[in-house]
Amino acid sequence: MAKPNTYVGIDNDIYGGMTNIGKVIRDAWVFGLIPETETCKGWNLAGIEALMNKVNAEWDKYGCLVSHLPEELAERHARIHGEALERAKTAGWSGELETDDEV
Repeated sequence: MAKPNTYVGIDNDIYGGMTNIGKVIRDAWVFGLIPETETCKGWNLAGIEALMNKVNAEWDKYGCLVSHLPEELAERHARIHGEALERAKTAGWSGELETDDEV
């Protein structure tokens, strides 16, 4: 089966969007790069990659550490990612896929 040419949208992604693309989208919400209503459904790989580059540039300003975010961004990060964790757990995500190869 061929991979789709466009992204399914964070709300249709596996385990509530607990994927690399989902993380990029949530971080883009945190930094205000896209509105929280933007799911990126129908975006092509180039669009996702461009968003990822913008997100990475924002993280670079803070040393890639949540603890270095200003209070407003830290609170937004906690809310957005906390809500995502709850949705993912409800969808059956446990985090094991990310750590299966660690021994």
